[in-house]
Amino acid sequence: MNTEIIPAQAPLALQKALIILQSGGLVAFPTDTVYGVGALVFNGPAVANIYTAKDRPMEKAIPVLIGDVEDLADVSAYVPEIALKLAALFWPGALTLVIPKHPDLPEVVSAYTTVGVRIPDHPQARALLRLVGPMAVTSANLSGHPSPSTAQEVFAQLGGRIGLIIDGGRTPGGVSSTVVDCTGTKPQILRAGPIPENKIMAGFL
Repeated sequence: MNTEIIPAQAPLALQKALIILQSGGLVAFPTDTVYGVGALVFNGPAVANIYTAKDRPMEKAIPVLIGDVEDLADVSAYVPEIALKLAALFWPGALTLVIPKHPDLPEVVSAYTTVGVRIPDHPQARALLRLVGPMAVTSANLSGHPSPSTAQEVFAQLGGRIGLIIDGGRTPGGVSSTVVDCTGTKPQILRAGPIPENKIMAGFL
C-alpha cells in the first residue's frame, strides 16, 4: 500500500481524506495530543483494519472522536447529564467521556456497552471530523511503540499500512486524556490525565 503524506494546508487535503475514509481506508492526522489514525466509526471492517495496521490487541476498545457536542447523539444510546455538564466545561480538550454506546456502533469499536468519546482541541482535527463525521481514532503508532508527534514519525511506523497522513506539523504530545465514566450517579475517573480529578468532581460534590 502506498502511504501519501499531504500538508494540512493543501486545498484538497480534507477531500482526499474523505475519499479514502469513505472507501474504507485509514487516515492519520494531528490532534491536540499526538497524531491519531482512524476510520469512519460505523464502518466495522475499516475499524478492524486499525487493529491490523497497528498490531493492536483486539480486546482494546478504540475511542471515538467527534467534531461537535451535537454529534454525541450519533454515537451514544443516550447522553447522561453528567457527560453533558463535563462536555460543556472541558470540550474541546483532553477529556474522554465514557457513555452508553449507540446500538449501531460496530462491536469492533467497543465490545462493551459503553464507548469513550472526545472532541480534540485541534482545528485541523475538528475540520476533518466535521466533514466526515465521527471516527474511531487511536494513536498512530505500532502497538507498544512511542506515540508520534510528527507526520514523519507516523510514516516511520505505519508507512505502507495506511492510505494517508495529513501533515499538520508537530503536535504538543504529552499526557493522554483524562478518562471519566459518566454512566453512574457521579463521575468516576478511570484514567488520570491533564484535567485533574478535583476539577472534574468540583460540580458534583
